Amino acid sequence: MRVLFWGTSAFAVPSLRALAGEGFDVAGVVTQPDRPSGRSRSVLVPPPVKAAALEMGVPIFQPEKPRGAEFFASLRALAPDLSVVASYGHILTQEAIDLAPKGTLNVHASLLPRFRGAAPIQAAIREGVLETGVTIMRMVRELDAGPIVLQGRTPVERDETAGELELRLSELGALALVEALTLLELGQASEREQDHAAATYAPKIEREMARVNWQEGCGVVARVIRAYDPKPGAFTTLRAEEVKLFGAAETDEAGDEGRTPFGTVLAIDDAGMLVACGDGAVRVAQAQPAGRKRLAAAEWQRGRGIAVGDRLGA
Repeated sequence: MRVLFWGTSAFAVPSLRALAGEGFDVAGVVTQPDRPSGRSRSVLVPPPVKAAALEMGVPIFQPEKPRGAEFFASLRALAPDLSVVASYGHILTQEAIDLAPKGTLNVHASLLPRFRGAAPIQAAIREGVLETGVTIMRMVRELDAGPIVLQGRTPVERDETAGELELRLSELGALALVEALTLLELGQASEREQDHAAATYAPKIEREMARVNWQEGCGVVARVIRAYDPKPGAFTTLRAEEVKLFGAAETDEAGDEGRTPFGTVLAIDDAGMLVACGDGAVRVAQAQPAGRKRLAAAEWQRGRGIAVGDRLGA
């Protein structure tokens, strides 16, 4: 089976590699353009999928937007049997979905119909679900609403960050994709409609979604911090300067029987920084003050950037 692959981020790389490794003919790869990186924004960095495709020696297409007669003519010339989409970053037109004779499958990082949309992994961490997974679905024009071909499930580990969960789901997605395509080749795949009434959504991450509200309970605060770890980073403020926080865990420790103001730093040691919340405290392992690298909380204290008694978010 000749497969046209659409993907951009690191999440998509295991799926691309698995297709080639299992003997599927990767006809070409569509990915987003190289983007500027670094403080000077002068260095163009290729997306992870492009780097993998270069190693594989397959044709690469990087349109700013996946549209236009010339672009689609180039893809049709590859004569793909099927398209596969994994974390591409653009909504495909119907023309793109229908380009290959066998249609388009999508690797989505949730157990659909839950968490349709752009940020299902972050939503799973933030909402504290005990189980998530991946769905291989047939793409339709409605957002993540197509029939389900196959699903793979996995528990969400205690204190797992979005970055850690993404890595596991990317591998699970690759396994599920290969299984789904094998079933399709054998004529044994069955597709079932989603329960659209049960659908929930995980929209694109907006800046304010990542702001820490210290008045929330310690479980909520810890999950918010883990949901945006490593990117974009949950944030708070200290002396009017933004600080990103990473590696949060719930704790039974509390300060002054709940009378300590929310956001107060109660203690700092090698285990992290203990911060008062709405119903106790949360322990934060690392921080990234504006314009600096990530620091262990104790290192931040030694540099006199933070001290016990400081109040975050005030």
